Amino acid sequence: MKTRLALALLMVAIGWAAPAVSPQPAYPVVTPGAELHFPRDHGAHPDYRTEWWYFTGWLDAPDGRPIGFQITFFRSRPGIDSANPSAFAPRQIIFAHAALSDPARGKLIHDQRVARQGFGIAEAHEGDTRIALLDWHLERRVDGVFHATACARDFRLDLAFTPTQPVMLNGEGGYSRKGPRPEQASYYYSVPQLAVVGSVIRNGKREAMTGRAWLDREWSSSYLPPDAVGWDWTGINFDDGAALMAFQVRGHDGRAIHAGGTLRRADGTQLVLASEDVRFVPRRRWHSPQTGAAYPVEAEFEIRLPEGTRRVSLTPLFDAQELDGRATGMPSYWEGLVSTPGGRGYLELTGYAGSLGL
Repeated sequence: MKTRLALALLMVAIGWAAPAVSPQPAYPVVTPGAELHFPRDHGAHPDYRTEWWYFTGWLDAPDGRPIGFQITFFRSRPGIDSANPSAFAPRQIIFAHAALSDPARGKLIHDQRVARQGFGIAEAHEGDTRIALLDWHLERRVDGVFHATACARDFRLDLAFTPTQPVMLNGEGGYSRKGPRPEQASYYYSVPQLAVVGSVIRNGKREAMTGRAWLDREWSSSYLPPDAVGWDWTGINFDDGAALMAFQVRGHDGRAIHAGGTLRRADGTQLVLASEDVRFVPRRRWHSPQTGAAYPVEAEFEIRLPEGTRRVSLTPLFDAQELDGRATGMPSYWEGLVSTPGGRGYLELTGYAGSLGL
């Protein structure tokens, strides 16, 4: 389900790049029954309004402490006239964001890049993953390994992600509902249990690290219901090889408008979770001293399975994993590394510091 937040970040970028008045292009509608094909669908889908390549995971630092990380590339097609002949017309916007959850710092550190596609500055290619944005890059190599670099202000990531499992299609063969209407959906797949190797530069020192990661891939033209204010999402890699993606979309009253998920068991069998099968239960809230938001940083996803209800408890690496984006016009949200008995992953909480207005 990743953005969720990403979409809000992209809308800021689009507002910066697009003309004030422009005819809306005819965006394709996400429909059930479409087949995903690889490696083609690892690449960009430029006709759709928005898409993202979203990596989250943990790294084992040399001192043995885990570090959470996120690196994401987004592509968006602004609502401008496609017949505009200007080479400077922002037909595609490329945005990237990266963050470290470093317990030694006790807070989230992050950076971002944004540019219109073209001029050798920013590109998102079709056919397979190959994205360039200034000095940030993401590419899927011929051996299937993803490689990402992010030269951030306070850190640098240089990481390779090797798949150890097949692509996990979410929803109905990759068609994932996000609301009560069928067009409120995305094409969505994940690649859990990615083996990570690479380096992180922080405090001026390069450190070799290994870890585990999760990739979320989505593209859509009409992502969320108009009455949605935020969402709660998790992607968990379990130690036995199982994987869980679960989410809920919340309305103004705090209740779920829609929910869903996918459970891949350790033996490789897969179960699609319908809206009624997923329930997000807050257990403890952390009050941000910066934004005043109260985030349910300790929570459970209750998952209804054929053998009974499974409760997946989530505990944060540390509480202050909030991104306060107000100074740069970005949304504020919480996203960080969490653990559960027998596994680790990421939790994303949005809409608690104000509606994202998507």
